[in-house]
Amino acid sequence: MDLFLLLEWASVLFNLLFLLLLIPQKVWAWPMGIIGSLLGIVLLLHARLYSEAILYLFYVIIGIYGWVSWYRPAYLGNTKAITERDPLFHFKWVLICITFAIGLGYFFKTRTDAQKPFLDAFTTIFSFYASYLEALKVLSAWIYWFVINAFSIWLYSVRGMEVYPFLAAFYSVMCVVGYLRWKKQMT
Repeated sequence: MDLFLLLEWASVLFNLLFLLLLIPQKVWAWPMGIIGSLLGIVLLLHARLYSEAILYLFYVIIGIYGWVSWYRPAYLGNTKAITERDPLFHFKWVLICITFAIGLGYFFKTRTDAQKPFLDAFTTIFSFYASYLEALKVLSAWIYWFVINAFSIWLYSVRGMEVYPFLAAFYSVMCVVGYLRWKKQMT
């Protein structure tokens, strides 16, 4: 078996464990995501999806933040509450994300051999935002993730990745499950 395909499968396994533990709000989701993301960095650099590789580095960092953030309340015998933000908050951050995505896409288009630099940058920047919302347990993070993952199916496919498109498809479905479960627990 090709080494990169083996790494892709290992990354997928850890990322699936992350999602399956995240939905029921288990603190051990975060270390699974950290391992999956570290493996993903290697794969994405190989596929020349540099913005995505940066994103996976961010996943490692936000994974550490999420792990610490969720561990403390769990250690004290309670859980961090699920919340929501108002539409103006999201509108402001969507504009900020679009601005950064255009800048990042331009950088990678003009300075590297990146493939699909603008599309890669948009998924990356919005994933930063969705990850942050997820670590804070903001319900609408699931909506952002649904859109990002649905688009990533195509992005990973055109870059020749064999397993990640299926992972993104599964993530898209699980975003609906996660949203519904968190919404039920929020109310």
